[in-house]
Amino acid sequence: MDAGMGILRITLLFGSAAVALALIATPFLDNQTRPQTARDGFAGGLDMSATGSIGHRTTYTMRRSVLQPLPSSVCVIRNDGSRSGEC
Repeated sequence: MDAGMGILRITLLFGSAAVALALIATPFLDNQTRPQTARDGFAGGLDMSATGSIGHRTTYTMRRSVLQPLPSSVCVIRNDGSRSGEC
């Protein structure tokens, strides 16, 4: 019975140490990685598309393809079939 309690205490000790380390290390590591990704130009490679709301009767589809000449090329297809952008 004493051996079982000893193992339980050791497990709780290491578990609480791991939680404390995670709580301390997470903000520190987050601050270390943010300037590095911005410096490497990683933020420029992210798709910065934003979402918004439009009228309920107006629907459209936005298409982007890796086959288009520019990565920023967007094709907008409206519900009546008309197309705009680089389709």
